[in-house]
Amino acid sequence: MNHVTKSICVTAVIAILLSLTFFSIASVAKSVSIDVGPTLGDKAPSLTVIDKNKATVSIDDLTAENGLIILFFRSADWCPFCKKHLIELQGVADKFKALGYGVAAISYDDTEVLKSFTLKHSLTYPLLSDQSAATVKAYAVLNKDSKMGDDNYGIPYPGVVIINPAGKVVHKYFFKGYRKRVMFVELYEQLSAVK
Repeated sequence: MNHVTKSICVTAVIAILLSLTFFSIASVAKSVSIDVGPTLGDKAPSLTVIDKNKATVSIDDLTAENGLIILFFRSADWCPFCKKHLIELQGVADKFKALGYGVAAISYDDTEVLKSFTLKHSLTYPLLSDQSAATVKAYAVLNKDSKMGDDNYGIPYPGVVIINPAGKVVHKYFFKGYRKRVMFVELYEQLSAVK
């Protein structure tokens, strides 16, 4: 092997190692969850939310045979990351339902914003309004960056809670920032592997 060939091989190996390291770091970074939300194994707090038609909705209304998946999101009005995430959830919502899970998403948006977004994107799962932030507080996911009186007061940390048919929290995953989100395809694969 000549000197040039050795240099090319060494460069290729270094490039592969760097890309593997980057991939590992990126995988770990996207999987880092913050410790907020209800305690696993505890009874899920009640919901104090209304649907797009201003009807009160409960956990029992939403739970299917194997439980309920709740997405907490910042806003379907002004948060582009949330909008994208809600559309991504629509892409797997029917698969979650086929596994026997109810699916819903909660934010502090008013019902008109939620109704408009639902119609525009043909969502098949409910967007629920928690304008008083009572549910976000009960689930201990209120984002503390916004104070009472701020325009964004009441937004949750983005994340997911899964409640089993007995009403207990069996999974939670939340992020401090607004860019990182639960990957629904990966969540679907995890849940289908358990089934």
